[in-house]
Amino acid sequence: MANAIIEVSNLEHSFGDVKAVDKVSFTVEEGEIFSFLGPNGAGKSTTINVLTTQLPCQAGTAHVCGFDVRTKRQSVKKSISIVFQDEVLDRDMTVRETLEFHGRIYSMPRAERLAREKELIELVELEQKVNVRTKHLSGGMKRRLEIARGLMTRPRVMFLDEPTIGLDPQTRHKIWDYIKGINEEGTTIFLTTHYMDEADALSDRIEIIDYGKIIATGTSESLKNTLGEDMIYLETGDDVKAAEIARAMSNVTEVKKTSKGLELILNADGSKVMPAILRSIGNESIDILSVKMKKPSLDDVFVHYTGREMRAESAENMFHRRRRH
Repeated sequence: MANAIIEVSNLEHSFGDVKAVDKVSFTVEEGEIFSFLGPNGAGKSTTINVLTTQLPCQAGTAHVCGFDVRTKRQSVKKSISIVFQDEVLDRDMTVRETLEFHGRIYSMPRAERLAREKELIELVELEQKVNVRTKHLSGGMKRRLEIARGLMTRPRVMFLDEPTIGLDPQTRHKIWDYIKGINEEGTTIFLTTHYMDEADALSDRIEIIDYGKIIATGTSESLKNTLGEDMIYLETGDDVKAAEIARAMSNVTEVKKTSKGLELILNADGSKVMPAILRSIGNESIDILSVKMKKPSLDDVFVHYTGREMRAESAENMFHRRRRH
């Protein structure tokens, strides 16, 4: 993956006095699954809307498939497809009519259009629903149809904005399979999500965004490795004293006080280090109330860089919180 298919430099976008995107820079390589990870309101959807020409590029530069989003909007649109966070299906059209209409909009030749419709209906497993109006489809079926519609024109880049939001776990995993299959056929995927497991399972590379800024970037493994080998969570009878003891130990690189006790980040195998930690704390007559060891996760990465847990905030709450920030 040597060629950048998306290039963004110092991108900014504001809504009134709220800066939704603040000097964001990144590249997406052709053929990869690239994830923008962050809570609702972090700037993900605003960025994707600028890249897909739904919003103007106020400051900075952005190129998609080699086209400037300011001056080559139509060329950008012809090279991409978008699956929006909110459903945008015509409720009175059937599954087949939805795909047919989209193909006609893009002036696809009839033979190609019909062949593509059949191929995509099979891909998203809606063969039994081809003549059903979309208003009668389940949430998962609607999302699958939207993905199929986005693939009608064989886009070079597919933008998926929170593609599995509100879906049950089984349907979410099925959508992941479709996304991987699309990517294997050669389409670059730009995914925005606030689901850690989704980014972890799908992404070749991840950018974590918060308050409109990129705060971390890398593969899932490299991001998790920044925290060390293992993490230990402790609840004790005296967390202040226990934290002092832990900080003095060579294999403990960081100690944080959390709402659930102490978080210890280790630079060695936790199964070998934990007995010594517990022994040192116990020798000071401090009660150990609970202990848990785990490998770092993307949730841990987010907490490490932002100081708070990932959560799906409403846009309104995030707007007011940013004004106070």
